[in-house]
Amino acid sequence: MSTHAVPAGAGKTYRRYLSAVMLHGHASAKACDLGATDLYALNVLELCGPMTPGELGARTGLTTGPTTRLVDRLEAAGYVRRAPSPDDRRKVIIEPVGKPAGLDEAMAPARRRIGELLGGYPPEQLEVLLDYFARATDAYQAAAEQLRDRDAG
Repeated sequence: MSTHAVPAGAGKTYRRYLSAVMLHGHASAKACDLGATDLYALNVLELCGPMTPGELGARTGLTTGPTTRLVDRLEAAGYVRRAPSPDDRRKVIIEPVGKPAGLDEAMAPARRRIGELLGGYPPEQLEVLLDYFARATDAYQAAAEQLRDRDAG
C-alpha cells in the first residue's frame, strides 16, 4: 500500500463531516422522541442482530446500569424484547422487534441526498469510497476497543 501526503485541510474537512453525521444522528433521534444513544443502540441491534446486554453495553460504550436503563426504555417503547439465549437459557439476549414509526421519514432526506451524491461518482470511484467506509469502520472499532481496554485496565 502506498502512502501519499494528505492534502492540507483534510483533517478539518473530515472532522466537519463527522460532526455533520453526529448532528444528523441527534436530530433524527429527537425527531423520533429518542435519545441519540437509544437510536444508536437500535442501529447496532439492527446491524448486528440480537446480543446480550453486556455486548450491547460494550458496543454503545455504556456500563451495566445505563445499559439496563437503555434496554428498559427501548423495551417499554416496543423496540426490543428480552428473550432467553438459544445457546444458554440462563442468559438473556436483546432482540430488535420494532423501530420508531417516524424513523424512515426522518432519515429519508439525508438518505436521498447521499444516494444522489454517491450516484454521481463513476463506479471505480464509488468502489474506492465504499472500500474506505469499510476500512474506516474497522479502524474506528479497533480504536474504540483499544480505548475501552485501556480504561478498563
